[in-house]
Amino acid sequence: MANETATHDERLRDLEAEAFRTGRTLAEHSEQLTTIREQQRTAFGNIDSLANAVGAPGDRSITERLDTIERVLFALARAQGIDPDAAP
Repeated sequence: MANETATHDERLRDLEAEAFRTGRTLAEHSEQLTTIREQQRTAFGNIDSLANAVGAPGDRSITERLDTIERVLFALARAQGIDPDAAP
């Protein structure tokens, strides 16, 4: 009976440790998702700002404005010695 109790206690400790690790992992993933969302918000804000800088909304389609932005970014990369087509 004592052996069964010890085994039960060990299993309970293992389950508690696993639950703690899972909780910590979920918290870490939640923090990472928050960071990713902030980065996306910033990136989309930057894209909007660039698109508006290239042309006022309604002047040209967003596709045309984004194409212009892409050409500018590629030219900047090449001026810095970076091959944008080879970038990962």
